[in-house]
Amino acid sequence: MAPVACTVQIAESALIYVRGDPHASQRPSRLPPANEFGVGTFLGSSMRVRHDIAVGRCSAVGSHHSQSGYNPKFGIKEEIMPIGTAFHERTFPLCQSLNYREWSGYYTVSVYEVHHEHEYNAIRNAAALIDITPLYKYLITGRDATKLVNRIITRDINKVAKGQVIYCCWCDEQGKVVDDGTITRLDENRYRWTAAEPNLRWFHQNGLNMDVQIEDISEQTAALALQGPTSARLLKTVAEAEIANLKYFRMTSGKIAGVPVDISRTGYTGDVGYEIWVDWENAVKVWDALSAAGRRFDLHPTGMLALDVARVEAGLLLLDVDYTSSRKALIPSQKYSPYELGFGKMVHLQKENFIGRSALVKDDSQGVERQFVGLELDWLEIEALYESLGLTPAAPSQASRAHVPVYSGNRQVGKATSTTWSPVLKKMIALASVESVHSKPGTKLQMEVTIEAVRQKAAGTVVKLPFFNPPRKTVVPV
Repeated sequence: MAPVACTVQIAESALIYVRGDPHASQRPSRLPPANEFGVGTFLGSSMRVRHDIAVGRCSAVGSHHSQSGYNPKFGIKEEIMPIGTAFHERTFPLCQSLNYREWSGYYTVSVYEVHHEHEYNAIRNAAALIDITPLYKYLITGRDATKLVNRIITRDINKVAKGQVIYCCWCDEQGKVVDDGTITRLDENRYRWTAAEPNLRWFHQNGLNMDVQIEDISEQTAALALQGPTSARLLKTVAEAEIANLKYFRMTSGKIAGVPVDISRTGYTGDVGYEIWVDWENAVKVWDALSAAGRRFDLHPTGMLALDVARVEAGLLLLDVDYTSSRKALIPSQKYSPYELGFGKMVHLQKENFIGRSALVKDDSQGVERQFVGLELDWLEIEALYESLGLTPAAPSQASRAHVPVYSGNRQVGKATSTTWSPVLKKMIALASVESVHSKPGTKLQMEVTIEAVRQKAAGTVVKLPFFNPPRKTVVPV
């Protein structure tokens, strides 16, 4: 008997996905309730569960839960294992490194080659194709859709036109950030909402007694990020859509290889780029069309290691790395106000009441105790630290997500959350949360660096974010 693999989105969805080929895409099929498969203990968390029935294995995947167990009824052992995205049958043969990571329950390529140098260079000098399907995606429709969106997010959705995309955050009742993502206004009362973590329950709780439909379309919609200086020219050759005059953070609809797609001028690299949203069934056709045409534009499939460097250069924060969702915070200091994350411009206090508004009015008037800033480290000083130990300094090959202390003199005043060597800037840079009194650009601080298991301090200067902000990112026409 051939192994049968299936997945189920517990709590967030009643769909179960069946696939016999480990390299094939998952398609929905209605099967018995999850508890008949012995996964009732997972209720209350958002997890995908995979059953390899022939080998007696069941795997549960969640963004923040690790569960394992044994189901005596079916003789199934339960353990963690990701699944492939809609593009897995294309990305798997290309991933020479076999270097993967888990992203929201999916296999995600960390780096296709042994090193991510070529992939980073594609982002900054050519075109990079990135599978961003694991993003959580929701469709909000109905007469009260706009009312619900405006109740949850801190921005005023009434100022957003049809075809416009916004970056936003949403807070709990204490004004602490729950998550961040993008919202595309597809029509007057129709929105596509992306998030880093599961938010379906939160949306439903705040939509009680409203005429609104909230659908989790995460497993129905695939997504690609096409980023880099040649991405616009590439897209113009394959897309039946208006690309040349598409403005920054705007969306258009069209076709690629005969497949209907939405194309937004957005991305997570801080460079010119686009995100392509396509029905799961036909996703591979879009990948193939871009890949075939992309040879002339030096297109490279690109993984998370290169993207991590680019997003730090762009000054873009990452949930669970640079800040913690208020839902996961164990102590008050792990919760962040939008004003502490540099999201102040996304807080519109003048609009109708929204979740967390009262607390944010107080933050706006009284100020907050810390701010996110950019730090440019003194590379000559780092070199000297290595040389004092008889070592040759080497720029780190990938971004670090380890939190390290930031000092003013001998007193710790914050922490760096993401650090990387920037190939395009030729500088060591870091995203850091520091006390507000030390957040002014030009302020001299020190960041901890560890060399040969000895903790040292390297000088750094506070700079305004983003570190890298090329004019081509927003220029029209392209």
